[in-house]
Amino acid sequence: MKLAVPDLISNSYFPAVAAVELGFFKEEGLELSLELIFPVDKAYQAMRDRAIDFVGGSAHSALAAFPEWEGAKLLCAQAQGMYWFLVMRADLAARRGDVGIVRGRSIGAAPWVEMGLRRLLIEAGIDLERDGVTIAPVPGATGASVNFGLTAAKALEDGKIDGFWANGMGAEVAVRRGVGTVVLDVRRGDGPKPCFYYTMASLATTDRVIDGSPETAAAAVRAIMKTQAALKADPERATEVGRRLFPPYEAMLIEELIRRDLPYYHPSISPDFVAGMNQFARDLGILRGEVPYDKVVATWFAELWSSTN
Repeated sequence: MKLAVPDLISNSYFPAVAAVELGFFKEEGLELSLELIFPVDKAYQAMRDRAIDFVGGSAHSALAAFPEWEGAKLLCAQAQGMYWFLVMRADLAARRGDVGIVRGRSIGAAPWVEMGLRRLLIEAGIDLERDGVTIAPVPGATGASVNFGLTAAKALEDGKIDGFWANGMGAEVAVRRGVGTVVLDVRRGDGPKPCFYYTMASLATTDRVIDGSPETAAAAVRAIMKTQAALKADPERATEVGRRLFPPYEAMLIEELIRRDLPYYHPSISPDFVAGMNQFARDLGILRGEVPYDKVVATWFAELWSSTN
């Protein structure tokens, strides 16, 4: 079986990555290999086409391959809340929370990821056309094996973009190099309140897997939960994973990033989250109907969520 993530050298989908590397999927009887498929819509399309069994990605992006939530469901959260950062060029001297800094600027963001920023700016009163805001792919961020955050940080350093909307690793690298300033960290309270529920890092699979092999789906949920618990108990294990998969500098950073994320490590997916995510999706036109909670979430595994963590 195969698990796809859309970004590897990152904290965003680290519980899924670590569940493979630390052996928790195997401990649950699942022989899973890890694949990097960028951008996230391609990962979900691969799952739809049966090339992939699970996707550890942004929850709302399942709609790229499963319109109206037909054929796939979320199994659990890797972590709570929308997890991307808005980082602007350091020389702009942006203040934390100053959304207006985007006026007249070019912002790099990945496909489907950019939707979170686009809707956030609208919620904050920014008119993209009137205010001259360009949101587009980052130069050089092409190909199935792109590590987006690092590519975005390099593009910012090279002056190719004024800012980026990407993962915590990209943000940390840009800040430590002195080329970027964090303006928004939605997970920790920046931006309009509804933004927290736009999306989350989740684990998803198809109805085919859930219906045909519910024990496999349950095992996957338990593996993610064991990984969350293991990282909470010993965050240094993140470095163990990083040394196997990341360049040396990013491997050195990952433990600190995971420590920051630990308060959000819980597998539950609440009705409030699904309502917020679906409203976000309707606002963007990628969802039409009022889809019920149990069509989005595999609720029969919900009892597992409270067994640990």
